[in-house]
Amino acid sequence: MRGEPQAASYRPDPAILILADWIGDPVPSANFPSTTLRFRNDRHAATVGLDHFSDVEWCAHFGRFEPLPDNLPQPLALRYHGHQFRVYNPDIGDGRGFLFAQVRDGAGRLLDLGTKGSGQTPWSRDGDGRLTLKGAVREILATEMLEALGVNTSKTFSVIETGEELWRNDEPSPTRSAVLTRLSHGHIRIGTFQRLFALNEPEHMAALVDYCLAIFPGPPPPDGAPGREQSAVQLMHLVVERLADLAASWMVAGFVHGVLNTDNMNISGESFDYGPWRFLPRWDPAFTAAYFDHQGLYAFGRQPEALHWNCGQLGVALRLLADAPPLIAAMERFGPLYMAAIGRHWCWRLGVASRGVEQDAALLAACEANLHESGETPDAFFFRHRGGRGADGDLAKALSEYEAEPSTHSYWSGDAPQSMLIDEVEQIWSAIADGDDWQPLVDKIAAVRHMGEAHGPAPSPVGHA
Repeated sequence: MRGEPQAASYRPDPAILILADWIGDPVPSANFPSTTLRFRNDRHAATVGLDHFSDVEWCAHFGRFEPLPDNLPQPLALRYHGHQFRVYNPDIGDGRGFLFAQVRDGAGRLLDLGTKGSGQTPWSRDGDGRLTLKGAVREILATEMLEALGVNTSKTFSVIETGEELWRNDEPSPTRSAVLTRLSHGHIRIGTFQRLFALNEPEHMAALVDYCLAIFPGPPPPDGAPGREQSAVQLMHLVVERLADLAASWMVAGFVHGVLNTDNMNISGESFDYGPWRFLPRWDPAFTAAYFDHQGLYAFGRQPEALHWNCGQLGVALRLLADAPPLIAAMERFGPLYMAAIGRHWCWRLGVASRGVEQDAALLAACEANLHESGETPDAFFFRHRGGRGADGDLAKALSEYEAEPSTHSYWSGDAPQSMLIDEVEQIWSAIADGDDWQPLVDKIAAVRHMGEAHGPAPSPVGHA
C-alpha cells in the first residue's frame, strides 16, 4: 500500500540564481482584485515544509507572491524557444507564469514552485497572462489522477481564485479567473536548450548542461557508449531514458497530454503543463485531446513518437557542444527503453509481477486485443483483471505464468473503478460554475487518492540517481 509523502522541514535553495542573468527575466506578479483560496495541497506542502501556513499566509505567498524566506527575491519568467506542432517558434517563453521559489524535499531533491496565470511577462505577446478557474480545476484533476496511476507528474500545489472576468474563445465567457502554483521537479525544458542553440551561446549551453546534471543527477551512459565522458552526451542519455519512461507511463494510464511541444518537455522527465488533456474512453490509438490538433500529431498512439522526436531536437541543440554520432547513439536507445518501461508500468497497473521485456510484450499484446474487442475503458479493463482475475481465452493464456501482486485493498472489491473521463470533469466544473459547489471536486480528489493507495508504490522513474 502506498504511504503518504514524507514530511520535511523548509529548506530554501534558489540554485537557479547562478543562471539568472540569461535564463530568465525578473518580473512582478499581477495585482489581483481578490485572492480566495480554493485548493491547497497540504499533502505535498508538508514534503517541503510549507504546510504550516495559515490560509491568510498561504494567499499572501501563493496569491500575492510575497517572497518565501531566503528564496528568490523576485520571480523569474524563464526564456525558451520551441517547436509548436513541429513549427519552430523563437518568440515564446513564460508568458503567463514564472519561477517563484526553489526548495529541497526530505530526500534532498531540488523542487520548483512555478505558476500559471500569474500575470503578463515580456513573453506574453498579446496574451493577458491569466488562467481560467476551469483550467486550474482541470489541472488539479489531471495531476491527482496521474499521480494515482503511477505517472511522474508535477503536483498542483495551490489554486487561488483572483476575482477577474476572462474572455476565452474555447469556453463560455466571461469566465472566472485563478492563479495556480505547481510543485515540480524543475522547469528546464528542451526549448531552453533550443534557444541557446539558436542564439549560438555555447558557454551558456555548457553552464546549463552542468546545472542539469547537478540538479537532476542520474546514472552514467552504458558501458561502451561513444562519448560517454562528455557532459552533453551524459545529459542526452538521461533525457532519452526519462522521456521513454514518461511516454510508457502515459500510455498505461490511458492519458493523452494533447500538446507535446518541445517547450512542454521537462529535462527531468516529469509530466507537467496540462491544457486540453483527456483520458481514453476506449483503447483508440487515434484519439486526440486537442480540438486544434487537426492532423492527429499528438494522438494517443503517437505520443511515444512525439517524445522521441523531441529528444531529437535536444540532440540537435546539444550539437553546440558535442558531435552528432554520440548523440544519435543515445537516441537509438529510446525504442528498447520504451518497450521495457511499458511492460514494467503495464504489469504494475495490472497487479502482476513483470516477467521481462519479451514476455511482458506478449502480455501487453493480448491485453490490447482484449481492449479492442471489448471496447471498454482502460480503467475498467485494469480494474476487472487486477491480479489476472476474470481472464479467459488468449488473455488467460498470456497471464497463466504471471504471479499476482497482493490486492487486498478495499478498492479492488468495489463495484467500479475510478476514472476521469470528460463528462465527469465537466460535471465537477458545472457544480462550481453553476452553484459554487466545490464538494464534488473534494470528493473526487479523495476517491482518486484512495485508488492511488490501492495501487501501491509506482515504478520508480528511470534516469535518476
